[in-house]
Amino acid sequence: MANKKPAFRKLTPSFGSSILVKQHVDVVDKDGAYWHFHPELELIYINKGQGKTHIGNHLSYFNNSQLILIGSNLPHNGFTDRLTANGTETTVQFKSNFLGDDFLHVPEMAAIVSLFDRAKQGIRFKMETKQVIGPKIDKLMQHTGLKRVLKFLDILNYLSTTDDYTLLNADGFAFETEPQDSAKIDTIFKYVNKNFQNHISLDEIADEVSMTVPAFCRYFKKATGKTFTQMVNECRVVHATKLLNESQKSIADICFECGFNNFSHFNKQFNEITGKSASNYRKEIKLIIQ
Repeated sequence: MANKKPAFRKLTPSFGSSILVKQHVDVVDKDGAYWHFHPELELIYINKGQGKTHIGNHLSYFNNSQLILIGSNLPHNGFTDRLTANGTETTVQFKSNFLGDDFLHVPEMAAIVSLFDRAKQGIRFKMETKQVIGPKIDKLMQHTGLKRVLKFLDILNYLSTTDDYTLLNADGFAFETEPQDSAKIDTIFKYVNKNFQNHISLDEIADEVSMTVPAFCRYFKKATGKTFTQMVNECRVVHATKLLNESQKSIADICFECGFNNFSHFNKQFNEITGKSASNYRKEIKLIIQ
């Protein structure tokens, strides 16, 4: 089995700072992305980009902008495929008690503490919030010291009072974030991401993590709340939404390129996972300004 990076990632803010702010205009190598978690929360703003979002049990495609808050120890993958013209990705990583444990008990912090709790399911903020908060996140790079902390508190205050968001793992299912589990899940997801365009048998995926098929099926269902087949179908449908957005290929061609060998099965799965048919999805792309 190939070497795996550790599932637990240790983050270190720069000296003299309680929050870590990173910004880049080129996309880091996504082949190096892996399934990981950390006690720090992570606020991510992408102003122009495209990619697949994989946070906890949630898998989807996004096109244009994205504002997400990932909670403490919620497993996730690096997810921007590419940044488009003038695109930047800004990430703020911080511990919930970055201003000290006592600060969390101040009455005025109640809404923010509640936000941190909701973030354990992953939060995607919608258009209005992105327009207000996105530029403020981008500008954090320009500030240092106490000014950066104050500007960041202003951002958290806004995010804690808006209802302009959706929870990414609304079913409440959370992975058991054991490091050894995350390493195994990372191996499985990487294998599926590489091979979903072909048939993946239970024998070959179980072999990847040195398990028998029955043990693998029990393990995967317990760790993710889904069957392996469900997860593979989601992966294929999300790739189909990406191709519907980014290419002019026919829906039939997309069906087979995503690993479905039966058009009616593709349509059924697409409908179940996205709530609409592939043809309606394509029609709506032109109408939606995300």
